[in-house]
Amino acid sequence: QVQLVESGGGLVQAGGSLRLSCVASVRVITRTMGWYRQADGKQRELVAHIDAGGSTNYADSVKGRFTISRENAKTTVYLQMNSLKAEDTAVYYCNIEIWPSGKAYWGQGTQVTVSS
Repeated sequence: QVQLVESGGGLVQAGGSLRLSCVASVRVITRTMGWYRQADGKQRELVAHIDAGGSTNYADSVKGRFTISRENAKTTVYLQMNSLKAEDTAVYYCNIEIWPSGKAYWGQGTQVTVSS
C-alpha cells in the first residue's frame, strides 16, 4: 500500500509563494504525478501534471505562476506556487499513477489559503 504525505501548505498573502511537497511512503515507479485542488463548494480540478518523461501540463489559471517538478529516486513531486491569488485558495491533493498497473493513489490534502 502506497501512502502519500503532503506538506508545505499554509496561509500566505496575495502575491506570495508556497512550495508543496508530496512524498510516497515506498519507492515506486510512477507513470504520472500531479496536483489537484478543491475549493469550497467546487469540484476537484487538475492544477498540474507531469509524466514519466518530464512533460508537464498546467491548468490555464496557473500557467506562468506554478511549476511542477519531480524526483523519481525519492518518488516525490513538488509544486512551486508563485504570485498566489485569493482564488488559489483550496485544499491541494497530490496524485500518482504507478507503473505498470496504473493504479492511482491520493494524498490526504494540504490547505492553501491566500489572503487578499
